[in-house]
Amino acid sequence: MGQGFYGELRALLLSAGCTFVRQGAGSHEIWQSPISQKRFSVPVTVASRFTANAILKQAGIVHKM
Repeated sequence: MGQGFYGELRALLLSAGCTFVRQGAGSHEIWQSPISQKRFSVPVTVASRFTANAILKQAGIVHKM
């Protein structure tokens, strides 16, 4: 499951305390961050480093890929 940066991104989200909320539309998952208190969408086919970094920013994580 997942392609590109998904595995690394998922590991970073889990280590920061983010939680999987539910399956979204298509190949997307909905996650919630305890840091930013926001819900955000994560595609399981994250092929772009730019997209992965944007997701980390939404989660309030300063780590760059």
